[in-house]
Amino acid sequence: MAKRKRDYYLVLGVDRGASDADIKRSFRELARKHHPDVNPVDGGEAFREINEAYAVLSDKEARARYDRWGHADDGSGTGFGAVVDAAQDMIREMLRRGRGGRQKGRDLRYTLEVTFEEAAFGASKTIQIPQGDGQPQRDFTVVVPAGTKDGAVRQMKGEGEPGKGGGGPGDLHVITRVAEHKLFRRDGEDVHSDHTISFSQAALGAVLDLPTLDGPVKMKIPEGTQPGRVFRIRGRGIPQASGKNAPRGDHLVHVQIEVPTELTPRQRQLIEELARESGEQAALPPGDKPKRLLDRVRSLLDE
Repeated sequence: MAKRKRDYYLVLGVDRGASDADIKRSFRELARKHHPDVNPVDGGEAFREINEAYAVLSDKEARARYDRWGHADDGSGTGFGAVVDAAQDMIREMLRRGRGGRQKGRDLRYTLEVTFEEAAFGASKTIQIPQGDGQPQRDFTVVVPAGTKDGAVRQMKGEGEPGKGGGGPGDLHVITRVAEHKLFRRDGEDVHSDHTISFSQAALGAVLDLPTLDGPVKMKIPEGTQPGRVFRIRGRGIPQASGKNAPRGDHLVHVQIEVPTELTPRQRQLIEELARESGEQAALPPGDKPKRLLDRVRSLLDE
């Protein structure tokens, strides 16, 4: 009889309102603790359960279905379709026992760490797979498709441990983990980044070199740019397939404006002149010091 699955939120130790960041943080801590290389006591069962739970809860659509239907929606495909469920485990166990002493080889699971760029554009990675029975490890090449998401699971048929007594080999399950990028973050096929510009650039406009997955790209900042404005650079996001002509998402730049903490006398004079031209000088209370003007600029930018 197949083992009844535990609630995925309970598996990861988070509540049902947990954010994506909380879920990811909890998964990483548990994965390190229960990785078969570190804790082989249960044969990797806890590690498999943790990965299955994260594969569902880290995918918006799969999580929404799970919140509504629970485990009754297993097998629908998105996010965790490649994760082996309890019924498949039972079938594999029967095949391992086989007839006449034949035993199917054990399935293997491997967590593959890739960079943000490797996940976006695809890569070929060489990993080492144990053979069992004291045999030396063998090299295996894993192709990471362009656009691979964090938590994606690939099943390699027949690439697990060799069988015994004429039994077939097990399978290899490769779980992809995408490292966080210091500048970029992903949302679907789009890439987001933050960029801070000076007060004068926001007021007067500028042409800036902005980092993207393809390297620096010139982007025009129009005069009068407000804090929090988002600029879209089309076709610079995550590729949906391999090849130069594959469709891609966009790169969205979130602009913030830096206000100087101190002003030189000349800078203060210029800003005061700007305030007078804008009719703001009359709004200053009698006896208000000029340095208060900088605070007013900051408050305007924070609105």
